[in-house]
Amino acid sequence: MSGTSSTRVTATGPVLTLTGDLDAATAPEAQRELARLTVAAGQLLVVDLTAVAFCDSSGINALIAARNIAVAADADLALVAVPRHLDRVLVMIGLASLFTTYATVELAVADHAER
Repeated sequence: MSGTSSTRVTATGPVLTLTGDLDAATAPEAQRELARLTVAAGQLLVVDLTAVAFCDSSGINALIAARNIAVAADADLALVAVPRHLDRVLVMIGLASLFTTYATVELAVADHAER
């Protein structure tokens, strides 16, 4: 299974939706898509993982790249619907605390809008 990405803009900032596998074959495209996004100070960059079936270390690097883009823009980052296996890996390698997670894009956007 390969992976795809799409983007949309909400009132609080861009949402990157990833689907399929986030691995060595697909993570570079996800990173290119991230680099094309416009993220302004105070916005929220959302990475929606609802339809991600598999994520390897290349995929984790793409998530770190998303965080770096948000930090560089003085924006926030939210991961949505992190698959259980990926959540476990992030905890095991000590990266879970880098990411704020939500069950849905709507919850992430609503929480950010309230701040």
